[in-house]
Amino acid sequence: MDHMFTLTGTTLTVHLPSEVDHHSTELLQRETDQLIQSRNIRCILFDFGDTVFMDSSGIGMLLGRYKMIRFVGGTMAAINVKERMRRVLLLSGVYRVIDIYEGLPQQSKLL
Repeated sequence: MDHMFTLTGTTLTVHLPSEVDHHSTELLQRETDQLIQSRNIRCILFDFGDTVFMDSSGIGMLLGRYKMIRFVGGTMAAINVKERMRRVLLLSGVYRVIDIYEGLPQQSKLL
């Protein structure tokens, strides 16, 4: 699971697995929450580069982390989102609260 997280300063990049379902979201939630609290994280990037499937538990996981990072004054974004995952994020309404970028956003856009 360690290869799924990259820390750069106060930015946490979460490399999502190919399937973001109930099983994987439990682990992602626990590890992400622990890192946010212990490492003073101010920005979370969810990397969808390898993701081909996400169910409602994945949407819930994203919204829960959004709520947590906003509480501490931070930001969150989705990066490397393929067309299928983009549709899931758009239909679920996640795009209203989380910025979606093709590649890595400029740091100034996240602050």
